[in-house]
Amino acid sequence: MVHRKWTVLVAVMLLLAACGEKSDTSAVDEKEPAVTQTASKEEKETEKAVEPKEETAIEEEAEKVAVAEPQYRINSANWSVQPIADADEKVVLLTIDDAPDKRAMEMAETLKSQNIPAIFFVNGHFLDTDEEKQQLKKLHEMGFAIGNHTNGHPNLRNLTEQQQREEILQLSDTIEQIIGEKPKFFRAPHGANTDFSKQLVQEQKMVLMNWTYGYDWEQQYQNAQSLTDIMINTEFLNNGANLLMHDREWTSEALPGIIQGLKDKGYGFVDPAAIEGI
Repeated sequence: MVHRKWTVLVAVMLLLAACGEKSDTSAVDEKEPAVTQTASKEEKETEKAVEPKEETAIEEEAEKVAVAEPQYRINSANWSVQPIADADEKVVLLTIDDAPDKRAMEMAETLKSQNIPAIFFVNGHFLDTDEEKQQLKKLHEMGFAIGNHTNGHPNLRNLTEQQQREEILQLSDTIEQIIGEKPKFFRAPHGANTDFSKQLVQEQKMVLMNWTYGYDWEQQYQNAQSLTDIMINTEFLNNGANLLMHDREWTSEALPGIIQGLKDKGYGFVDPAAIEGI
């Protein structure tokens, strides 16, 4: 009897021990889902915190793309600037050739003070000295577009194809060495393009450009008063006019009046960065 009692007692003890172990295991099993649920909640909170930032980043990128979309294109029939879609029609484009000679920086300061964009078309023979190179670099840093106006300002129609290539590409290489990028626009001296120069400019991914009107090389307009008057009262001033000026003393003196006169007539100023092909 005693032996049987001990046997039963041992069996009961073993059973209780087994139950205890099962109870402990169950407690652990029940806690694991709780930890998982907590982690899941944290993940969800993290996702909620990240999602708006990701959406904001996407929106910002979309805005950048929208800003980068071209708003104007050059009409090669008359070299005016034409709006794309719903871009403002009553605008003009300001361009300055033969830079940086004597007055380029002065003209740039005038434009910059009024936040007026422009293209400076440069010649290689004005980039011989360190000072001239620094001026070009400064023009670029001020935010102005830089154009290729050939190395030595020849009439391209009087040159062989190889000579034309050298005139254009040599200057593009020089500009890139100075400002870190190739020019985005090309204007031939005297407006004298050739079939070869047009093809080469297209291959180089530059925008080919001439002008709608300009007067500052004519004797009767080589003073600030007469130049200002003709630039804002000419019959050729209309929507999209492509205005040609030069790095000249009288043009620099006339520039503030030209800008004001254009503003008074309700014209805005095209940002070259918004032109198709850039």
